Amino acid sequence: MRAFLPKGQQRKFIKKILLRIPIKEAAKLCNLSERTIRDWRRELFSMDYKAIQKLCKKTNVPLPKNIRTKNRYWYTSIGSPAGGIAVFKKYGRIGGNPEYRKKKWYEWWEREGRYKTNFITFVKPIQKPSYSEKLAEFAGIILGDGGINQRQVVITLHRKDDKEYSKFIVSLIKKLFNVPVGTCDRKESLATNYIVSRSELVRFCTEKLGLKKGNKVKQQVDIPNWIKQNKQYAIACVRGLVDTDGCVFNHRYKVKARWYSYKKLSFTSYSRPLRESVFNILKNNGLNPRLAQDKDIRIDSIEDMKKYFKTFESHNPKHLRKYLK
Repeated sequence: MRAFLPKGQQRKFIKKILLRIPIKEAAKLCNLSERTIRDWRRELFSMDYKAIQKLCKKTNVPLPKNIRTKNRYWYTSIGSPAGGIAVFKKYGRIGGNPEYRKKKWYEWWEREGRYKTNFITFVKPIQKPSYSEKLAEFAGIILGDGGINQRQVVITLHRKDDKEYSKFIVSLIKKLFNVPVGTCDRKESLATNYIVSRSELVRFCTEKLGLKKGNKVKQQVDIPNWIKQNKQYAIACVRGLVDTDGCVFNHRYKVKARWYSYKKLSFTSYSRPLRESVFNILKNNGLNPRLAQDKDIRIDSIEDMKKYFKTFESHNPKHLRKYLK
């Protein structure tokens, strides 16, 4: 609570108090600074009601009868509406002129802001690896179940089925870029997002690796040329794609009352250039892939399945278990 006295009487009241105890003792008693006590004496500010009660009790100076008290933030109910009305009259809206603020911010940014180093503008560095099979596999993972926005690289995996594989991905990212990887479970599904919040990684992925921000289907993404031009990089990239967006399944069929079954592999993508590149890479490595339903690439034969897991391998334990089962 704040205490108020008519003009001139607060000065007299504090002077009476200070005639009986030193200002240093008064400040210590109220847990305030000496300057605050002096400011009360000069009537620069209203007094704290509990503090002056302590002073009166200590000095036996009676509390003035005409003293009034108000809530500590009594002025907000008056000042806030008045300020809002003044701003509305000046700008026609509450909150000032956003276009003017934006203009002034850009002027400051171009003049000096961009050259400052602080916690807002500082870009955290990353390790920038050279082209390699590991980097090509990372690119395949992003082209598969990954995504890039303005500030983040995000990989989405099944929370249970890909739990073991997620450890491989987190380890791969840390080895390549030396950055922490955050996780966020999506409440609406059994998916987990693995997130790297680094503007520098976004820039590296788009400028160095040739990956794209935003919707991969709308942009009809493709495997970057630096990968397609190197056989081992291409194999690693397809491994990353299939480990994220592929599946191994058991095909069963019946012939003359006898059931047969064998394993097949399917890779799904709604980007035509990406499908065609994966198809060609599989073909160039001795396999006989098949295009199916304008979205799938299939490996059908037992021999081709053996060739795939021998040549391309897999880092996703889920696929290996299904194939070997």
